[in-house]
Amino acid sequence: MRLLLLLCMPFSLIGQVKDLDSIVITASLHAEHEKETGRNIQVVRGEWLRGLPAMSIDELLRYIPGVEVQQRGPQGSQADILIRGGTFQQVLLLIDGVRLNDPLTGHFNGYLPIHPSEIDRIEVLKGTAASIHGSDAIGGVIHVITKSAALTAQDTQHRFSAGMEAGAMGLRNANGWWRMRTEHSSLSVGATSQNAEGPALRGTTGYFHNHTVGIAFARSLHADWRLSLRSAMDLRDFNAQNYYTTFRSDTARERVQSTWQQLHLLKSAGGYTLHMDVAYKALEDVYRFRPMVTPNQNRTRMMVAQAYLLLRAEKRTRLTTGLQYIRRTIRSNDRGDHTLDHAAAYLIAAHRLGGGLHVNESLRIDWDASYGWVLVPQANASWTRSRLTLRGSVGNGIRDADFTERYNNFKKPLVASGSIGNPWLRTERSWSYEAGADYRLHQRLKASIGAFRRSQQDLIDWEPTPYAQMPRRENLVSGATYALATNLSSVQTSGLEFDLQYDRSLDEQGRKRLLVMAGLLLLDSKSADKTPSFYISSHARALLNASVIYRVGDVDLNGSMVWKRRNAQQAAAIGADLPREYLLCNLRLRYAVRPMRGAVFVQAYNLFDRNFSDLLGAQMPGRWLSMGLQFGQ
Repeated sequence: MRLLLLLCMPFSLIGQVKDLDSIVITASLHAEHEKETGRNIQVVRGEWLRGLPAMSIDELLRYIPGVEVQQRGPQGSQADILIRGGTFQQVLLLIDGVRLNDPLTGHFNGYLPIHPSEIDRIEVLKGTAASIHGSDAIGGVIHVITKSAALTAQDTQHRFSAGMEAGAMGLRNANGWWRMRTEHSSLSVGATSQNAEGPALRGTTGYFHNHTVGIAFARSLHADWRLSLRSAMDLRDFNAQNYYTTFRSDTARERVQSTWQQLHLLKSAGGYTLHMDVAYKALEDVYRFRPMVTPNQNRTRMMVAQAYLLLRAEKRTRLTTGLQYIRRTIRSNDRGDHTLDHAAAYLIAAHRLGGGLHVNESLRIDWDASYGWVLVPQANASWTRSRLTLRGSVGNGIRDADFTERYNNFKKPLVASGSIGNPWLRTERSWSYEAGADYRLHQRLKASIGAFRRSQQDLIDWEPTPYAQMPRRENLVSGATYALATNLSSVQTSGLEFDLQYDRSLDEQGRKRLLVMAGLLLLDSKSADKTPSFYISSHARALLNASVIYRVGDVDLNGSMVWKRRNAQQAAAIGADLPREYLLCNLRLRYAVRPMRGAVFVQAYNLFDRNFSDLLGAQMPGRWLSMGLQFGQ
């Protein structure tokens, strides 16, 4: 019992970082030490992902301090990612520096077309970064950096891994990854498949069939050029009952298929580095509310082209300047046909002023077919003396509505209830302020404390609205009430963050190791609107997320937990209850079989069999036991 309590203490994984003083991140496009950024940034190394008691990347993210993941379904079926109490559309996801956010809806942003073994590290930047990365980067940025992008001359090994897992509720998972590496190039191929009948639901089961396959190639060319290519396909077919509604008639299922193509060119010379990216994302979503109802069919396309140049203006100053172009299109029997163009230019300056003082400024000018021209400034600063770093940041943020928020349910002949888009939505605008301190002890322990405040105007959320107040009524029913996408007049969000990272070998041979990371987030959001909006009222008011890995020889004992307090909710029509708080604990025991270069493991998800949901009506599974094999490295 003491062991189980230890594993559910506020600890979470940090990657294999032997010196917490030397973490180099790319959150500001140019590489710099984390303590120089003036920001609160968490880094999780890819080599430790397989050790976590998590079944998908979105489940992994929910144990990183300060990140709230609201899962509608298990194992990547669907999850909304929140940082610092924003909405899920206010978090920007990047793969090797290129935005992944889908133009249809932020519900699909967590569909990362990457095999876990292909991830070099994940950087989580908390707070606004819109002046660097643009729209959507208000609550924070999650940057997935692959091994192809982090190509190093020292890593010249061929690698292979494969695994399988089986368990309760008809769970059948399998994965494989192979990487060929030479001095000048690398080629990797990976695939995952996750399947289950799932828990029993109202008249059905929470089944899912989620598959990802991808290939990546990188090569160092002559004259200091480097080329990277990536192509991936992601297919998810899952039960979506009450994912978006609290209607008893909801027996929905959904199928989402997407492809991702990415090309990156890098030119590195003595005084500059040039990056160029072209990426293309195609997504098809088929959502069927009931078997006899015509499904919503949505096809979106997104093209991203960008280039940025890193210069060292003088010994203590670095400049980054770049251009970006984005085109988004949708063809839909529900939302109609639309195209949006977006362009931006930006300048980032980083100064080392001496005496441990670092200052970063950035300015971005955006043009969008929806909202026109806008300037987005930001400034960050940090001061380091011995083991202590003081940091602060102030910045502007913007976010435009996605196609669902603008046009949901527009093309149907008659809509009796549900969510209705609003084409007259204004662009969200915000100012964010933060201050904090980091203390490093013996290069193994890092403790952080911080406070932040975000002042938002015209935040977009869904509000209950009667027919008489609807701005558009063409296909609506008189006397009905709808959830309308609305601009809230103002929302003030304040919070406190407490983070802890620890990484230590417990013996000289390195056969005993303890890795921990913990985070406590306290939040308060206040709106000037009297009617509570959906997502602002749903985010956590207190969040503790954590895990621990304890290694003794060939045995890994890993635990993770989330404790969340939020507003209680009820939906009498489907008998759903969202209690004020819940505690979720997971446990994995892994034993390395060295002659086979593999490992066997047993895992318990929702160890204490809690009845919990992140969003009202979307019931998550109870205790889920599984076991599996993993080979290679």
